[in-house]
Amino acid sequence: MAVLSASEAPKFQVQVAALIIGGGACGMIAALAAKDAGAEPVIVERDAAPSGSTALSSGMIPACGTRQQADCNVTDTVQIMSEDIQRKAHEEADAVLVRRLCELSGPVIDWLCERHDLNLTLVEGFLYPGHSAQRMHAPPSRAGADLMADLNRAVAAADIPVMTQGHVTDLYADTNGGVTGVRIKRPDGEVEYIGCEVLILACNGFGGNADMVQAHIPDMAGALYFGHQGNQGDAIIWGQALGAATRHLGSYQGHGSVADPHGILISWALMMQGGLQINRDGKRFSNEHHGYSEQARRVIAQPGGIAWNLFDARLLQLGREFEDFRQAEALGAIQPAQTISALAQMMSVPVAQLTETLAQVAHYASGTDHDVFGRDFSKTPVLEPPYYALKVTGALFHTQGGLAVDGEARVLRHDGTALPNLLAGGGAACGVSGSHDWGYLSGNGLLTAATLGYRAGVTAAKLLR
Repeated sequence: MAVLSASEAPKFQVQVAALIIGGGACGMIAALAAKDAGAEPVIVERDAAPSGSTALSSGMIPACGTRQQADCNVTDTVQIMSEDIQRKAHEEADAVLVRRLCELSGPVIDWLCERHDLNLTLVEGFLYPGHSAQRMHAPPSRAGADLMADLNRAVAAADIPVMTQGHVTDLYADTNGGVTGVRIKRPDGEVEYIGCEVLILACNGFGGNADMVQAHIPDMAGALYFGHQGNQGDAIIWGQALGAATRHLGSYQGHGSVADPHGILISWALMMQGGLQINRDGKRFSNEHHGYSEQARRVIAQPGGIAWNLFDARLLQLGREFEDFRQAEALGAIQPAQTISALAQMMSVPVAQLTETLAQVAHYASGTDHDVFGRDFSKTPVLEPPYYALKVTGALFHTQGGLAVDGEARVLRHDGTALPNLLAGGGAACGVSGSHDWGYLSGNGLLTAATLGYRAGVTAAKLLR
């Protein structure tokens, strides 16, 4: 991965207007936006089929002021959503960028649904940590793979070329930082050279690069990585070589609920609606409502690096609304128990301690006592037998720091000026999650993928006029 002098570039075999590196949600949305704005984009994807980290997610995009919200009588505004994001990020996120993304969020969802026929519905019935309004929009299955399937279909319908199995290894740029083209390596070793007028980096962050994780996120070095292995930090490496600024490289989204050893993401909705996390000692170890991102680090810190998600029949039905949960259940990851004693035996935890833990939670729910971790148990029912348990671990999902961008998705130099023709979105760009794991508000990853992807496509079309 390098930036080479344009003067050394061989003759480009093909010249395209807007080249997009990465075929996840960000790249697909960028391509659709560019095409609608009159440009002719081409997507280059290193895998055999576009998927990215999006396919591994629940496919939930937060947005305010959408038609789905209006249909469900949900009141949400740019101001409310911006405040939620900044509150979770401890006011560390770029305020101008936060507001811009919130302003774009609703129109982008409406555009995807109405112009490109994506099947996105409002997730009702519960709120994810930090959200004060129901604003998650997702496929009915609550599966990112279905979101990607819809985006692939839309891109095909728009007749946008997608070059798969094309690994971009190097960029060519002039002395002003303007990108003139790329070098692509095929699985069989064949090399291609493609020239471009505008380049959009939609190749996510660096979660798959162990050296970069060790350097910037030492807390998660060696942890399970639950993102796409192709996320090697290419965008950051190229951007820095071109003189781009980076921000908050220590920021990331973790997740404290990945089924072990099955490797299936389990929705945090169960925790928000009354579920508990128990360690091998039979004890709770945190406020489960603080957020699933920071919970990854807490779960990893427990004995054996695991915890048990504990829930009941009511929450079992909620979990079954999610495709990933249904997959975990089909694989036998979810174990039932009729009594606390049987539950303790199944989890291999001390029965006396587990009994005490559940009794404490009942006291918290009745108002007799206050949770030492600060969780409010008064708003959800106490767990009742039969119980269900699922062994989980914590994981690094994707990085949130990246290239500095403005509200038009232009990559910025250290002095705040924009590079001539370089745009970025999604995990390639610095998000709005502050400097660490605690700043991640549920959906921030797909928020930047959708909004900055859209804006990158529109800006690319403007640069080409």
